[in-house]
Amino acid sequence: MTAENLKWWQKTIVYQIYPKSFQDTTGSGTGDLNGVTQHLDYLKNLGVGAIWLTPVYPSPQVDNGYDISNYTEIDSAYGTMKDFENLIAEADKRGIKIVMDLVFNHSSDKHEWFLESKKNRTNEKADWYIWRDAKPDGTPPTNWRGIFGGSAWTWNEQRQQYYLHSFAKEQPDLNWENPAVRQALFDAANFWLKKGVGGFRIDAIVYIKKPAEFKDGTPDSDGLASVHDVYANTAGILDFLHEFKAKVFDGHDIFTVGEANSVKPEELKFWVGNDGVFDMLFEFSHVNIMFPDGEAWHKPQIWKLTDLKKVITESQKATAQNGWYPIYFENHDKPRSVNHFFPQGTDTVKAAKVLAAILLTMRGTPFIFEGEELGFTNVAWDSIESYNDIGSHGQFQLMLQEGLTVSKALKFVHRFSRDNARTPMQWSDKKNAGFSTGTPWLPVNENYKTVNAEIEEKNSDSVLNWYRKLVQLRAGHAELIGGDYKLLLPDNEEIFAFSRSLNGNTLITAVNFSNEKVALPPDFIDKKILLDSESGADKNILKPFEARILQG
Repeated sequence: MTAENLKWWQKTIVYQIYPKSFQDTTGSGTGDLNGVTQHLDYLKNLGVGAIWLTPVYPSPQVDNGYDISNYTEIDSAYGTMKDFENLIAEADKRGIKIVMDLVFNHSSDKHEWFLESKKNRTNEKADWYIWRDAKPDGTPPTNWRGIFGGSAWTWNEQRQQYYLHSFAKEQPDLNWENPAVRQALFDAANFWLKKGVGGFRIDAIVYIKKPAEFKDGTPDSDGLASVHDVYANTAGILDFLHEFKAKVFDGHDIFTVGEANSVKPEELKFWVGNDGVFDMLFEFSHVNIMFPDGEAWHKPQIWKLTDLKKVITESQKATAQNGWYPIYFENHDKPRSVNHFFPQGTDTVKAAKVLAAILLTMRGTPFIFEGEELGFTNVAWDSIESYNDIGSHGQFQLMLQEGLTVSKALKFVHRFSRDNARTPMQWSDKKNAGFSTGTPWLPVNENYKTVNAEIEEKNSDSVLNWYRKLVQLRAGHAELIGGDYKLLLPDNEEIFAFSRSLNGNTLITAVNFSNEKVALPPDFIDKKILLDSESGADKNILKPFEARILQG
């Protein structure tokens, strides 16, 4: 594989936008589509070739848009369909594609499909969702726990039955066993293709296939069994997805990336590549490295750099000859990476540069989450009531049930809440960081006076300008696009190093993950330094949290 025969999406950079938090142009406190259009030049200057928009469809916003009440409209909070069409057109002028988020495991309970389905057991959409009778004692059909906590079943008086929801009770799961449901979803995706979108990110796709038999799972301490353990990636799911591919993806010059946090590296060949379904797959082994036994926030495990290198390299190997890798460290569901991968007290500017060096020189398509290119950090609000994220509230209650104090539980919320990634974009040091003239839907991070796009634009040593240098380097070296990946120094607990090689040309990335000076191996010392995050670099050592790109 060479850089010349790669597809456009393999050679570009994707930028994820959380529209609610990106730019408010109306003073409502909520970001909107025109706010995205307003900043297209900023993104173009960052080297972005595709924008992944988290959901902008009509929604009651129980789960910030991932509870969709209409799959083929734009929520009025974000603007109009005309605004969306204008965004597509303006982005296209700049060589940028708009990628939509598809949430097809579940809908909102306010969707007309569910409103019809819950009326009775005989209507035309009666089996568009997953309904079951109560156990003889009136309790839920199984002991399954939803992703956000509590029973995955909710009683409906009208039907006198329970319905299943993998997530919140306001997000009933669609019944993919029904061909009419699948076709309605495929029609919705094709609607957006006709609008000119450049691809899709597909949310929570591993949950669409349910077990043939509904039975209790092995309970945890709360007496419930996680739906993730019960039916994520259930056998038969790929049959549904190949149909999806044939009826929607095939024949279009787009890319697709699925969210699949239960697919192991050795299974990737069934999901991506020549015989797969998607072009890329978000798997979570590296971002969930502290949660090998399930994502209970109060049970993080200690991990080492060699662990991180191993899981990333396994995914690289799995897609080396078949498929493609989407490299990322942040998204709307994860805390800020400088806090996630580094210990408390780390210089977050240096940490951001370390991760950027890996992100933009690794083999695969880099995905940048809004604010990551500025070195955004976590927030630490003093009350759970200050948090909007439904998942944070669920985790908080679980921790209290397991005996943690409010103070201790809140510390874990500070560390892992999804709201860390959802605070408004920091454009300037003006009121509300330049995000809105109104009251932002979520508070702005208090560090906006010193961490914002306007200030970093002017500072040649900023995280933003380090990203731009890396983007420029990537664009000028074919080996960073199509070259092979090889892990170097696999047993080193301080340095993450790898090479990218193509047609006899090699570049080496070496970053120091520790807070100590680290001596470089002899064969690194005589190589030419192409880029370094520290001024006055010493060729013999890496300073704490220093990132270096070498010509090999």
